[in-house]
Amino acid sequence: MDTTHFISSEVLELSTINTIIFQNKKIALSKEAIDKIERCRNYLDDKIKNQDQPIYGINTGFGSLCDVKISKDKLTHLQENLVMSHACGVGARVPDQIVKLMLLLKVQSLSYGHSGVQLKTVERLIDFYNNDVLPVVFTKGSLGASGDLAPLAHLALPLIARGEVMYKGEIYESGEILKKFDWKPIQLQSKEGLALLNGTQFMSAYGVHLLIKSYKLSYFADFIASISLDAFNGRIEPFNELVHFVRPHKGQIKTAERIRAFLEHSELIAQEKSHVQDPYSFRCIPQVHGASKDTLEFVHKVFKTEINAVTDNPNIFVGEDEIISGGNFHGQPLALAFDYLKIAMSELGNISERRIYQLVSGLRGLPTFLVDNPGLNSGFMIPQYTAASIVSANKQLATPASVDSIVSSNGQEDHVSMGANAATQCYEIIYNIERILSIELLNASQAIFFRQPQKSSPLIESFLDSYREEVPFVTEDQVFYKLIKKTLHFIDEFYIENELLFD
Repeated sequence: MDTTHFISSEVLELSTINTIIFQNKKIALSKEAIDKIERCRNYLDDKIKNQDQPIYGINTGFGSLCDVKISKDKLTHLQENLVMSHACGVGARVPDQIVKLMLLLKVQSLSYGHSGVQLKTVERLIDFYNNDVLPVVFTKGSLGASGDLAPLAHLALPLIARGEVMYKGEIYESGEILKKFDWKPIQLQSKEGLALLNGTQFMSAYGVHLLIKSYKLSYFADFIASISLDAFNGRIEPFNELVHFVRPHKGQIKTAERIRAFLEHSELIAQEKSHVQDPYSFRCIPQVHGASKDTLEFVHKVFKTEINAVTDNPNIFVGEDEIISGGNFHGQPLALAFDYLKIAMSELGNISERRIYQLVSGLRGLPTFLVDNPGLNSGFMIPQYTAASIVSANKQLATPASVDSIVSSNGQEDHVSMGANAATQCYEIIYNIERILSIELLNASQAIFFRQPQKSSPLIESFLDSYREEVPFVTEDQVFYKLIKKTLHFIDEFYIENELLFD
């Protein structure tokens, strides 16, 4: 197995990142990337040496101070001041797995040779990645406009022996870790601080992480819904491909196809039914889950473009002999995508909670609250409360962040995306969806037990056999939060192949 991923100009796919993470691969620069980085840096050094005219962020101040010219002997001081002054993050720490993605994506963006950084700067970021030396970054502080300034400043601080890092589960001052690895602090050259701070790697890292998790949860939403459908004695007819070919949304067709496959050879789904229709939360699974799948496809396209892009400023074009100050750091495409993802994933939780409610309602021959001797036992009454609470919280979090904007930098940065806020909201929503689906699985497993001796499909029965080794059938009341926690862990640890995940 190849244990190293080489950063190059080849398109970086979401599935590739998932493999890098899952196989814990190291990263390295390809020869192509090294050549591009060095060529761009040499061009910039020559440009500064041979001309005195102001170039934004290279020999000027930043933001509304862009017209202040900086002398050549102070360019390193300028860049270090930029990194230190912009490290104003507050709030909770960004999760380690997202910080590691930030490092990967920052290296990828700098490798295209349009940013003017030193090769050793990029190589130090790679050192951090490969040795799990993870800068301490905070969730709050980015407007998602001039890139993710505050979070990326925290990401860059350890390069100059400032700030803190997480290493082997403990927080250290960066200088301590640099000494441990015998790494000398990087002396930032012209433009480097700006190249490190301008960019969308905070938002992009959240987006990649949450997309990978969303695909997995989308798959589980279909699978758990299939168990619920069988437990509720539902009908298979609404999943007939003929229904979906006359309204051919891709996600809808895919969902119906999955449900049919999951329930193949189920005795329960094949038995004659006394009822003509099921509630919408069962009958319309393809339409609702499918719409979320189509949203995932759109969001995937946005983030795939972003992680294969140059998002700092200014951009250096060596072949054209141009240094151009633009706005590629603006997070608007990502902010809109996050808001769309927030809404789409919230809906998976919304409809899941409705199925939970139906399962505990004493319908279709199931006992009230899915327990023998209800009254003495409250059974599965309160897990539905928990799911309802989470669903309501998600509705509040799903309010679009991108419709907001606030003026910053003394009016220079007068429209911002709020994509970073959308990212952290989306994180909370998607982890909430995992909790709701865990509660549905807990309920569906309990409900389908009452259908014995009839069985579901061999696939579902095999899955439930494994699940019940962790969470057995509940005969009387017990401490339920532990069952939810075990279910959550079971789903989180369940492996799904890459090809299946992103299909």
